[in-house]
Amino acid sequence: MTRIAIDAMGGDYAPKAVVEGAVWAAMEYNIPIELVGKLYDIERELDRIDQEGIVVGGGMFAAKKIKVNTKKLDIKKTHASEVIEMGEAPGQAIRKKKNSSIVLSVNAVVTGSSDAVVAAGSTGAAMGASLFGLGRLHGIERPAIATVLPTMKGPLVLMDSGANTDCTPEMLYQFGIMGSTYAKSVLGIENPRVALLNIGEEAGKGDELAKDTYKIFEENKDKLNFIGNAEGKEIFLGNCDVIVCDGFVGNVTLKTIEGVARMFFYMVKQEFYHDPITKMIGFLVRPILKKMYAKVNYEEFGGALLLGVKGITVICHGRSSAYAIKNAVKVAYNAVEAGVNKSIASYYGEIE
Repeated sequence: MTRIAIDAMGGDYAPKAVVEGAVWAAMEYNIPIELVGKLYDIERELDRIDQEGIVVGGGMFAAKKIKVNTKKLDIKKTHASEVIEMGEAPGQAIRKKKNSSIVLSVNAVVTGSSDAVVAAGSTGAAMGASLFGLGRLHGIERPAIATVLPTMKGPLVLMDSGANTDCTPEMLYQFGIMGSTYAKSVLGIENPRVALLNIGEEAGKGDELAKDTYKIFEENKDKLNFIGNAEGKEIFLGNCDVIVCDGFVGNVTLKTIEGVARMFFYMVKQEFYHDPITKMIGFLVRPILKKMYAKVNYEEFGGALLLGVKGITVICHGRSSAYAIKNAVKVAYNAVEAGVNKSIASYYGEIE
């Protein structure tokens, strides 16, 4: 049965939120878990959960505390004596800290102890450990982060959302291949429409990278459902299923979206506190606002899949709560079960 390794020491709220999310996933989805980190900290959190229970609920669902017996769950514990901190240079830290929680989490997949990794710590460390430990898929120059965003018509895959700031046209084309494969195999989109994020819809728009990339996509339209350029304003209209850009543009886009969403809901909340009448209206529409917020809340999606390595790595937000970790485990599980890596490898004529 598919087991998910989780870096228990990664993230702003580790190990508490990470262990709680892991336990929650094991309970709700019946997914075997391997917690990797300082054994004392992991066991302390598991004992606390056994005594106090955990608070479940998130998004549009009300929170409630439930009792848990972690000893009845399939949770394996692996000791890691070191932790890679957010401020450390990823490459150097991975080489120096061979017994760090993220390195040993990836190693769990290498050895077959687990089938996928979930990590909420340093994105660079998670990427580096996955790349060095698992290796690249055949035909892929650089792994890329696939982030799922909501649109007016369905989910959208943003490729790349932060892994590669300097890209070649060939790399962007590979991002399109991986994003299309993910959309089809995991999200269930039959013939994903792929667009290139640009400053205009015309083929001649953008810088040299955009123009050269457009040519490669056009030359391979028989292999990929390329529909041309898409402007930033079109991201949420649902007219494409995969949108491709380099990691610099993708990360700025993603964080801008997060900021705008937070600002919008803050402004709405403030408007409802003006007077007794608006407070009453706010109380009535509160369930609707919760549903709207759930659709744009990153915690609902759990984490982003690192595509292009010979294994499954899900990278979570540094501020991930237990709810986000729980959902990230499901993302990892679904990616393993869907065989997304085999689909990417088969495109290049190699079955992993």
